[in-house]
Amino acid sequence: MPSTGWPPRVVMRRAGGLRTLEAALIRNGLGPVAGVDEAGRGPCAGPLVVAACLLAPKAYDKLAGLDDSKKLSEATREELFPVITRLSLAYEIVVVPAWEIDSIGIHVSNIEGMRRAVAGLKQTPGYVLTDGFRVPGIPVPSLPVIGGDAAAACIAAASILAKVTRDRMMVELDRRLPGYGFAAHKGYNTPEHTDALHRLGPSNEHRRSWRNVRDAMGLRPPDAAVDYTDTILASGPAKGSGDSRVAGDAAHAR
Repeated sequence: MPSTGWPPRVVMRRAGGLRTLEAALIRNGLGPVAGVDEAGRGPCAGPLVVAACLLAPKAYDKLAGLDDSKKLSEATREELFPVITRLSLAYEIVVVPAWEIDSIGIHVSNIEGMRRAVAGLKQTPGYVLTDGFRVPGIPVPSLPVIGGDAAAACIAAASILAKVTRDRMMVELDRRLPGYGFAAHKGYNTPEHTDALHRLGPSNEHRRSWRNVRDAMGLRPPDAAVDYTDTILASGPAKGSGDSRVAGDAAHAR
C-alpha cells in the first residue's frame, strides 16, 4: 500500500466466489469486513429491515451458496439464515416501522437503518461495504458497491438476513391483518394488494407517504417533484454496467 493518500489502493486478486473484494481488503489490513443491505425499500406496506453482517475471513463451505437474496429461492434463504447467524463473527438486524418511514422518508430511513445496524455489531469492523448507497456517519471506512449483494459475500449474507426477517414479519402480519394477502406479496404493489387496499382501506402497517396508499385514502397528492423523488429513492440505486462494481460516489464515508 502507498504510505500517503486515502483511500488506500488495494491489489485485487481472484478469490473464491464472492470473496474477492473482502479478501483484498483483509489482505491490506482493513478487515474484518462487514456487509450491509436492506429488504423492503419498495413495498407500500410493512417495515424496512436492514442487516449488517461480519463474516469470518475463513470461507466456510456451508456458505458457498451465498448470493443476492432475490436470486435464491425462499427455501434456500431459510436454510442459509441459521448458518449465517451461527458462522458470522457478528450480525445485527434493524427494523424500521412504517410510521418512521412516513416520518423521515424512505431514503433517510435506509441510511439511518444502515448506521444503526453497523453500530449494533458486537464486534467493530475494520471496513464496511454497503449495497449501492454511500452511508455517511459510519465510524469506520466504508464503500458503496453497486449490486453488492451479488458481488461481496458479506453483503449477500446481510441481504439474506434482512430478506428472511422481513418475509417472516409479513407472514405474521398476514395472520394479524387478514385480507390483504401480506404472506403472498409481502407488501409489494401487486394487483391483488391494490385491490385489497381499495376494498379494505389502508391498515396501520401501510405507508401513508406512498402515492397508492394516499390514493386509497382519498388524500391530495403531494408536490409532484417530491412524489417523483420518493419514487426514485424507493426503487433503489441505478445498476452499473460491465464489471464495474463500485458506485460512482465511492468516496470513503466516515
